[in-house]
Amino acid sequence: MNDRVAALWVYLSATPLLHLTLTVCVFVLARRLYHRAGRNAWLNPVLVTVLFIVLFLVATGTPYQRYFEGAQFVHFLLGPATVALAVPLYRQWRLMARHPLALLVSITTGSLTALLSAVLVAKLAGAGNQTLVSLAPKSVTTPVAMGIAERLGGLPSLTAVLVILTGILGAAVGPWLLQRLRITNPMAQGLALGVASHGIGTGRAVYLSEVAAAFAGLAMGLNGLATAILLPLLWGWWVG
Repeated sequence: MNDRVAALWVYLSATPLLHLTLTVCVFVLARRLYHRAGRNAWLNPVLVTVLFIVLFLVATGTPYQRYFEGAQFVHFLLGPATVALAVPLYRQWRLMARHPLALLVSITTGSLTALLSAVLVAKLAGAGNQTLVSLAPKSVTTPVAMGIAERLGGLPSLTAVLVILTGILGAAVGPWLLQRLRITNPMAQGLALGVASHGIGTGRAVYLSEVAAAFAGLAMGLNGLATAILLPLLWGWWVG
């Protein structure tokens, strides 16, 4: 019996479909758990799925590269999912057009705050320049953040980890913090989540309202653009 189980595991572990199926099934179960728990912030489906997958890879000794061979289809779907954020943007376009100055000031201020707060805290903790520039774009979506960090001499792999952690933490704590601060305006909620925690925060904003989701998607995109422009300028001044 043990030999059959071992043979089955060897076969499954060599099949890319295993890791794709595992990822999808775990996320579906995590999402159900999230809703049954009253949308508890700390049971965010992304957080639960990531933790489970990490534990699975460690327990089975599976290299990440082998896992990614099967799960890369989910990675591919990130593109269409991001583009789909244009739907709530289109529906709320007239509302956005009424507040151009507020949007500009909010997103620029949020982008600068995300950059400077991370760098200053890390600098006070004794981090070197390479770590600082890897940390600075933490609130930007992963591909953009990694590109910025690599261009400025940072570590893209470290940036990717920090971006994911920032997104998960923002999605978990953001709505709770906004509620405690009595920020109930859906436009403000969406902007805060989109600027602070990129795509994962935007996904969380979908559960708040369509208006919040639209403004979060807008904030995520414009924050990426603002960071790509501002960070190289600020970094050149910092190291110069």
